[in-house]
Amino acid sequence: MSSLRRRRSAFDIWPGFVDALTSLIMVMIFVLLIFAIGQFVLSDTLSGKNRALDALNARVAELAQTLSLSEDQKRALDARVAELAASLGATGSERDALRTQLDESSTEAARLGADVAALAALKQQLEAEVARMAAELDTSQADLVKQTDLTASASAQVELLNRQLAALNEQLATIQHALDIASEEAGIKDAKITDLGRQLNLALANKVGELQRYRSEFFGKLRAALGERSDVRIVGDRFVLPTDILFESGSAELGPEAQQRLAALAGSVREIVAEIPSSLDWVLRIDGHTDRRPIHTPEFPSNWELSTARALAIVKYLVVQGIPAHRLSANGFGEFQPLDPAGTPEAWAKNRRIEMQLTNR
Repeated sequence: MSSLRRRRSAFDIWPGFVDALTSLIMVMIFVLLIFAIGQFVLSDTLSGKNRALDALNARVAELAQTLSLSEDQKRALDARVAELAASLGATGSERDALRTQLDESSTEAARLGADVAALAALKQQLEAEVARMAAELDTSQADLVKQTDLTASASAQVELLNRQLAALNEQLATIQHALDIASEEAGIKDAKITDLGRQLNLALANKVGELQRYRSEFFGKLRAALGERSDVRIVGDRFVLPTDILFESGSAELGPEAQQRLAALAGSVREIVAEIPSSLDWVLRIDGHTDRRPIHTPEFPSNWELSTARALAIVKYLVVQGIPAHRLSANGFGEFQPLDPAGTPEAWAKNRRIEMQLTNR
């Protein structure tokens, strides 16, 4: 039994040893592979450097050959420069000689130019003198001809001028006389115009005063017709009454009580109309006003329509009561002419109004 156990222990060591040996071999193979790859890379790098070195050596050889050729060319150029320097020296001597000759020629040319300029100036002077003498000769001949002609016709021209001057003086006297008459007539017309203006102003003042008298009577009778109400008042030349006594809120229909009040008002207006002379072109304006609170209904999309409809309702009722339609005018101002700009209920009530104004057309 113990021998069997020892045999099994011996057999159990072997697989582990094999595994360890296999692993070691694989590691060695991997190291050798890395070494081989490194050798390959190093060899390739060295071969590339060798090729670059060969190329550099070839370039150095080319440069050395080029340098040798350049030295030969330099020697040839030095020889050419020496030849040119010798030629330049000879040319410099010739240039100095030519410069001397040129200076002498320039001096001679300057002297000849001065002589030519002097001769040209003398020629111009002579030509100017000849032209002046010719002009004087022509002028003398023309003066001689004119003097001869004037001697024959001077007396006739003077006589003609005297007759024309006398005729002009006569015409001037006639014009002055007509001007004096026109001034007198203008003064008379100005006086007439001033008098007519004074008469027209007087007539207008009488008409205005007469209309003012009927307007005052109109206000008094309307006040009596509507009764003693504290909210019915006169503002300037307008009779103002609140719409609350005539219309319901948001409505343009006259109720029974409103029609009763307007009937009394229409009676008063008829009495005044009967007394106003036909020469006065008057009209009774009915102006509708609202407060600034907006309204949006199918019948009245805005306060414009509401104020206009209320003024039209009063105008139509007055026409039915016998007031001439051509003496009535309906106007709607909406909320845009308030008496009180505040945003309080009291201000709104004051701004909801109907204004009646007896005025000229």
